[in-house]
Amino acid sequence: MSANGVRAGAAGEAAGAVADVAAAGAEAFDDFPAFTPGSYLRDNLIGLAALVLCLVSTVMVLPVLGVSLAGTWLVACILTLVALAAGFADYWRKARFYQELGVLVAQVRQACVLPSLIAEPSFLEGRIALATAERLAQLAGAETEALNNEAAAYRRYVELWIHETKTPIAAIKLMLANTPGPEASKIARELERVEAQVDQALYYARSTSVAKDYAIREVDLGAAAREACKKNGRFLIERGCVPAFAIPDGLTVLADEPWLVFMLGQLVVNAAKYGASSVEFSAREVEPGTSRGRTVLEVRDNGCGIPAADVPRVFERGFTGQVGRAHGSATGMGLYLVANLCAALGLHVGLASEEGVGTRVILTFPHDRTRKELFGA
Repeated sequence: MSANGVRAGAAGEAAGAVADVAAAGAEAFDDFPAFTPGSYLRDNLIGLAALVLCLVSTVMVLPVLGVSLAGTWLVACILTLVALAAGFADYWRKARFYQELGVLVAQVRQACVLPSLIAEPSFLEGRIALATAERLAQLAGAETEALNNEAAAYRRYVELWIHETKTPIAAIKLMLANTPGPEASKIARELERVEAQVDQALYYARSTSVAKDYAIREVDLGAAAREACKKNGRFLIERGCVPAFAIPDGLTVLADEPWLVFMLGQLVVNAAKYGASSVEFSAREVEPGTSRGRTVLEVRDNGCGIPAADVPRVFERGFTGQVGRAHGSATGMGLYLVANLCAALGLHVGLASEEGVGTRVILTFPHDRTRKELFGA
């Protein structure tokens, strides 16, 4: 397919945000006054004026006291050399400190680590600056911890609310199962949509958590793809979208099964929502038995496709694009969650689309067994 493509790496949006903040900080630091010989001299104009006054006084007073002209000039030269040597030594030690500080500020990613990277300076102003940085780092750490605690508390509330909401949903499903009829079917379809949104909120809350809410194990890829279609079967039937599977029997990948089923479900729902009459799952192994071994899953649909201008932004949070706005029901969270969950699981996701032809989403599962040892239960 001649298409425009985009990839979401394992770093995820969070790391991208940190990099953006760090880059902005480095750019802002470029506007700081540079510690140069010229700026050092300007900052010590009073000392320079005092030195000149001292030299002039020496040249004027010593001849009056009977010192010869040669002796007077010798004393003036000695005073000048001593002052220059002291000034050069003072400039050199300060310049090394401020240059090191400038490099670290431009490169550091977390404010709390900055003071530990700087050697304690030998001059008073530097020690004051270092003590100030240490205090600011402590305050930044305390603020970050408070924000993390608030975010964790909010996430726990959201998860509790979601679990409590699932109880009446399950009860309504049970009642509808015992009440056949066209109206019950309509209610069941709408209930599935509500449940899908509740699940999306749950996985969003989990994806933003630092805690490990997943375990990487061997997962049957074909079974996961079929389960994702089964969970959204009513929606697929309603939209006339038929799934097809070209996944070898017994093909397994390293992933968290509930997360994988949820991600594939998001892709299936997107395909059906945007006019696809078919969605095909195909998988193959690439370079098996090598350090670069991986399994590639492709989810292809024949929907309306994505305009080329929107393709680079499809994994951004809340981005709906021209197609999403035209349909009116898009939230811009589905592909964002897929990218975030892939990042957490150490997977790679890519997307290629051509308007009027369809969309391909490619998930790559590394064969590296250490992922199971590190994250598996």
